[in-house]
Amino acid sequence: MKSLLLLLLFASLALLHTAHGQCARRDYGHDSFVCVCDATYCDEAGVVTVPPAGTYTVYTSTRDALRLEPASGDLAPTQGSASNSITVSTATRYQTILGFGGSVTDSAGLNLNTLSDGAREKALRSYFAPEGSEYNIVRVPIGGSDFSTRAYSLDDVEGDVDLSFWSLAPEDINDKIPTIKRAQELSSAEVLVFGSPWSPPAWMKTNGEFTGVGSLIVDYWQPYANYIAKWAEAYEAAGVPLWGLTPQNEPLVDETEWGINSCKWLPEDMRVWIRDYLGPTLEASGYGRLTMMVNDFNRDKLPHTIEPLLSDPECSKYISGVAVHWYSDQWISPDVLLQTRDLDPSKFILYTEACNGVFVDNPESVYLGDWSRAERYVTDILEDINYYSVGWLDWNIALNQVGGPHWPGGAMDSPIIINADADEFYKQPMHYALAHVSKFFTRDSVRVDTAVSGALKAAAVSRPDGSVAIVVLSTSDAVESVSISIDGSRFINTDLPVKSFSSFVVPPA
Repeated sequence: MKSLLLLLLFASLALLHTAHGQCARRDYGHDSFVCVCDATYCDEAGVVTVPPAGTYTVYTSTRDALRLEPASGDLAPTQGSASNSITVSTATRYQTILGFGGSVTDSAGLNLNTLSDGAREKALRSYFAPEGSEYNIVRVPIGGSDFSTRAYSLDDVEGDVDLSFWSLAPEDINDKIPTIKRAQELSSAEVLVFGSPWSPPAWMKTNGEFTGVGSLIVDYWQPYANYIAKWAEAYEAAGVPLWGLTPQNEPLVDETEWGINSCKWLPEDMRVWIRDYLGPTLEASGYGRLTMMVNDFNRDKLPHTIEPLLSDPECSKYISGVAVHWYSDQWISPDVLLQTRDLDPSKFILYTEACNGVFVDNPESVYLGDWSRAERYVTDILEDINYYSVGWLDWNIALNQVGGPHWPGGAMDSPIIINADADEFYKQPMHYALAHVSKFFTRDSVRVDTAVSGALKAAAVSRPDGSVAIVVLSTSDAVESVSISIDGSRFINTDLPVKSFSSFVVPPA
């Protein structure tokens, strides 16, 4: 009987292994490796299904060998004597998960379009298809951003307050819109698309420039609200249904020079603009249904910069959520997320931008195969989910080998790096880090109580089908034993590999 069970287990693992598709590994001198994809081949995570009663499935990625490698095991009736324990209680429920994703910037769309049709399709499937990361949220810049090849807005005719010359840019038509539409076609879930402006037209700003600390001239508050409404109308006319927007990417609240497209908004001014201009304009044009999120900046700005907006009922009625970037998370306690939620628990929190390669002291921002950057992602995602974020978005979904194009002259890293000359792309450890959450914490899942004892980090959700997903991070240089308790009645007693991400799926009780 034991031999038969072992044969069945090996057979099931073989099926998972075949459906999964293996990484075409390449090393670039960092502590891990990338998976190389082209028009003919790309590894796949596979479609996640609920395992049979009495068993669990685990997908594992490791620094040294594995990428979302599936395996199965039996649930135990008692807790093992492990050095680490994770206690999951599905009776204690918190926020509902909205989803995960990334940004389709000009640079991302442009880089994807340098690939052949077959390679581009595999890149988009890696993100959005059921066998890929299953992204279901997309952020898109309204007009240009720093990740463009030029500085521009959607109406650069000075003094055109009637917006007679307003139009979508070639970057919208050629790069962003086709990418988003294909993502929506590939996804098995609705892909929620929201826009964020980096800068108004330069002629609408006090400093007359796209960059710097210029603010929107008060006389142009209404024309700029009209500008945003025209963007929503144009994108939907082009076949991209919209879910939401933020009024401003990284509104500046200090006098620091800003070398990228920007617009300074003091909270009191933002309150008036949303309350008296943007909100009513969107309503009048039929776009009051769009989900508006404020802040769209680091959590060091919370909660004080949004308190003036939420404390005004006439402004707050237009606001559904708070958007957060991760760039100060390593220095600022997540307690500010709780303080933000306490201002108005009816408003959700969503992480809308994260990127590695920002604070590097050398010109090379792209670290092909860097595992530590993937660990940073998982560490931050798990913390944010455990502090009420309903999801987490990466920044550019694709960049070139030098981390661009970036018109001001900078560079950043990305989970997918494009090599146009070779017609191939590289899936970094960061790509799999995000997939370990995005594929398992599906939309409409509910975060449940998770207590960790030991050196691990974890978060868990109850999924719409009643199954439970648990994501565990081990940063240890040694194998770590763990016992995971699900409601004190079912246990996973197992070992976690060195430097690993593990995503467990447990069937309904």
